[in-house]
Amino acid sequence: MPQPDLIVTLAHIEAARRTIAGHVLPTPMLPAPKLSALTGAEVFVKYENLQVTNSFKERGARTKLASLTAAERARGVIAMSAGNHAQAVAYHAAMLGIPASVVMPVTTPFVKVAATRAYGAEVVLDGEGVTEAQARAETIARERNLIWVHPYDDPHVIAGQGTTALEMLEAVPDLDVLVVPIGGGGLISGMAIAAKSFKASIEIVGVEAALYPSMWNAIHNAARPMGGATLAEGIAVKNVGALTLPIVRALVNDILLVDEEHLERAANAYLTLQKTMAEGAGAAGLAAMLAEPQRFTGKKVGLVLCGGNIDPRILASIMVRELERDDRIVSFRLTIPDRPGVLGQIATRLGELGANILEVDHKRLFLDVPAKGARLDVTVETRDGAHAREILAAFEADGFAPTRIDTGDAME
Repeated sequence: MPQPDLIVTLAHIEAARRTIAGHVLPTPMLPAPKLSALTGAEVFVKYENLQVTNSFKERGARTKLASLTAAERARGVIAMSAGNHAQAVAYHAAMLGIPASVVMPVTTPFVKVAATRAYGAEVVLDGEGVTEAQARAETIARERNLIWVHPYDDPHVIAGQGTTALEMLEAVPDLDVLVVPIGGGGLISGMAIAAKSFKASIEIVGVEAALYPSMWNAIHNAARPMGGATLAEGIAVKNVGALTLPIVRALVNDILLVDEEHLERAANAYLTLQKTMAEGAGAAGLAAMLAEPQRFTGKKVGLVLCGGNIDPRILASIMVRELERDDRIVSFRLTIPDRPGVLGQIATRLGELGANILEVDHKRLFLDVPAKGARLDVTVETRDGAHAREILAAFEADGFAPTRIDTGDAME
């Protein structure tokens, strides 16, 4: 366990709530009937993406910064972050008149870097991930005598994040489960302390990206490999906190690992069903419910949509990929006779079948195509999987022998 003077209690979290009052939004906690139908549980969502900087990180950042003395504020602060903590520190430091510097990995989405600079912080890009960024930040802190504002391993930060659970359980006191994303463990630690104090029987389930199972490894004394490009870069942490680990070990009931496909599906579900934006880390709780629905069936579940800072280009890609998974965008290949009018016949046939043509790739110079033939790759929009099968069956009946392909193949 951490040292006695670093232990975070319900009293600390209640004090943090008083500190952030009027400076951090008490965000909505709302029922989500469409997500309930999707998962088989009764789902309620805490919309932390509605904070000014679009993530829960403001709670811990404000609590920490407000605790500094006048002399410490004058020295200035430094933080390291993959994006959301950076923005929170930059924003609230500006509100309090504190000079702020932030080290961010070079892989951080541009939208997060630009937002951090817009709040007035000095931004240093260094390292492929938060581990390398932290090393650079610690060096700068020593060289310039800056106050370190850790993204998760700080009692003030943990207490601030815990206020999220207080608001959730005041809004919906009879929740059975809280499903909480885990990076370094600051959010789930604070929430677990608050929730278990409020309702001892509540279950706390953590969620990590399968590519970065740092807390899972620590709890299970395992060595699953870590690394790779993940949609959930906000929780792509290789080292868990010295303060957060014992709290998670004592209070968290389970940790689930989610793959990239379920993270994508969850981000898409938030956008298309809830009409709200979730970054990969923010959608991790829902991703776990999609990956293991039996784990939550029939339970009253509280999700934290903890961040909405996603690159619009990435979100657009996710939406298209989900349409492909649902067979609402379908690509297929035809080998056709190379003569006038055939393309028109195929376009007319697709129109008769109710398909919307998105892309056509017409090529002749392939050795696997007859000299008097051509290869035609067609991408169409369909109503659903049954409609896609109907279209392919129609072209089969017409003698074109269609071959289903994915969009990656179509681009070759």
